[in-house]
Amino acid sequence: MEKQTKDDGEINMHEEMRRAFALLSGKWKLEILWLLNQRVHRFGELRRAIRGITQHMLTAQLRELEKDGLVSRTVFAEVPPRVEYEITSRARGLGPTMEALTAWWQKYGADVTPKRPTSRGRKARIR
Repeated sequence: MEKQTKDDGEINMHEEMRRAFALLSGKWKLEILWLLNQRVHRFGELRRAIRGITQHMLTAQLRELEKDGLVSRTVFAEVPPRVEYEITSRARGLGPTMEALTAWWQKYGADVTPKRPTSRGRKARIR
């Protein structure tokens, strides 16, 4: 991969991409960020909007995104407590990337045959 240099030394662009992918990796993180890029959501709204995600997994993914500074969590002192999740300015910088991905899918997605079905509409297996 191509290397670029900065005043403080050399940076391996492959390593930079690996760090970005690691920050965004997780089955549901990009979908959560995409939803929060649209507007502020409450936990239940996110859970209903993302079919197939469990409460445990949504909680875990939101905690990771919050820890990494991509999502902010606001708890309101009400009874019952109200919690809202919002995308941060750091994550908002992903907006052009999300728009480019959407444009790419609109142009080429119809020709893509998924190798595996999405969680939407898939029936749960009973074991």
